[in-house]
Amino acid sequence: MIPKSKSDNLCDMKDRNRKNFNEKDKALTVLSLPTLLWYIAFCYFPLFGIVIAFKRYRLIPGKSFIYSLLFGSEWAGFSNFRFLFLNPQIWQVLRNTLLYNIVFLILGTVIPVALAIVLSYIRSSKIRSAVQVLMLLPYFLSWVIVSYFVYAFLSADKGMINTILKGIGEQTVNFYKEPSVWPFVLVIVMLWKSSGYSMLLYYANIMGIDPQLYDLAAVDGAGVFQVIRHVIIPSLKNVIIVMVLLNLGHILSSDFGLFYQVTRNSGSIGQVTQTIDVFVFKALTEQSNYGFSAAASLMQNGIGCIILLIADRMIKRIDPEGGVL
Repeated sequence: MIPKSKSDNLCDMKDRNRKNFNEKDKALTVLSLPTLLWYIAFCYFPLFGIVIAFKRYRLIPGKSFIYSLLFGSEWAGFSNFRFLFLNPQIWQVLRNTLLYNIVFLILGTVIPVALAIVLSYIRSSKIRSAVQVLMLLPYFLSWVIVSYFVYAFLSADKGMINTILKGIGEQTVNFYKEPSVWPFVLVIVMLWKSSGYSMLLYYANIMGIDPQLYDLAAVDGAGVFQVIRHVIIPSLKNVIIVMVLLNLGHILSSDFGLFYQVTRNSGSIGQVTQTIDVFVFKALTEQSNYGFSAAASLMQNGIGCIILLIADRMIKRIDPEGGVL
């Protein structure tokens, strides 16, 4: 019997893979096509807009956007980026964006994990379901609606807090002109709106923990805090790493609705509430500088991507099974 060569073995392997694909993966491939087309249309095709960051965009009357961009706009090189970094406000804006995102990253991880653990110890299914609904409801509210809720509390005329202050004979506060208050307000509002969704992600993973681990911990005499430390937290480690890495990729981005709608675009508190997204939006609406806006967005996503890759590599060096890439 003549042994098969390496090329024959490779051909046989390809034939088996092709056969397996036709039998098992055809339906899944068809099901994935809508998602693939969505990503191509809304995530990859818009990458063409990166060109705007390196051009002085000028709209030609009667011509399309693409024609104006390719043939009616001259190349600007890195002048849009230079204009961005020479702006006297950019460093304050960068500081605000980074500090807020660091606080959101830390508290947005610790608080949902703590809430998920507490929820897992609630024995009543009715109370547990009610807590889940109440915690998740703010996630589905738009920032416009949330801004009116915040205004109902902080309004200088009829806000709930100022009404209470008037009732006890204290001086009222115009919160929309007090910069020192808003870092706390924005952090509280952001956590109130987003913690419920993150809590449910962690709670779902807690429910997937093998019950035998709890039984073994009980046999060893472990208390509640020991179970949390040695059973629940290690089981959530990979999910926490993934969530942190995904948030690190947006370290220079901010939720536009939070910093623009909730603050009602008050100029008096802009020094502590203006982030890169708000800064770019104002530059776009006030100056119609499309190249500057595109350069800022490219900088945000480029730096976020680099930070994500570095963090993922560092995590894999510590734990080879960690990371997302």
